[in-house]
This record gives sequence, structure tokens and C-alpha cells, in this order.
Amino acid sequence: MNKFRSFLYILAKIIGDINAIKKGTIGKRIARRAAGKATGKLLGKLFK
Repeated sequence: MNKFRSFLYILAKIIGDINAIKKGTIGKRIARRAAGKATGKLLGKLFK
């Protein structure tokens, strides 16, 4: 079940990328993804 769930998340991420390319907002998506990763790492270190 866990592998299936991670497959669905990967698929959703790819579909979101394709959708952003179609809309012309890929730059915003990349920036938000980078900001989210940085925030996640910071919070992970903070609550470790």
C-alpha cells in the first residue's frame, strides 16, 4: 500500500508540473517547491 501511495504522489507531482508548463507558471512552481523544501528542512532541524 505504501508503494502505491508514493507512486500516486509522484504522479500528482508530474501532472502538476505539466499543468504549470501549460499555464506558463513553471517558474512560480519551481520557486514555491524550493521554498517549501527549505522550510521543511529548517523546521526539521528546529524540532529535532
